[in-house]
Amino acid sequence: MIIPKNMPFSVTLGPGSYSWCSCGKSAKEPFCDGSHKGTGKEPVAFTITNKEQVVLCACRRTKKPPFCDGTHAR
Repeated sequence: MIIPKNMPFSVTLGPGSYSWCSCGKSAKEPFCDGSHKGTGKEPVAFTITNKEQVVLCACRRTKKPPFCDGTHAR
C-alpha cells in the first residue's frame, strides 16, 4: 500500500461529487486521477452538499473512507 503522507488532507470543498484516491498513486491527491488501474483498488465516491472543510485520509488505513478517523496517529 502506498501512503502519500502520514497526515490527513484538510480541504475546503464546494457542493458536488468527488472521488477519493484509495491507491495512493494519484498525482491529484487526495482525489482520483485514474492511476489505480491494475492495482485492484477503486476510488471512493462521495458527495458534499454544502461548502465545507473536510479532512480526508492520506494513510489509507481509515475505517471511514474517505474521511480521516485518526488512525494515522496510532
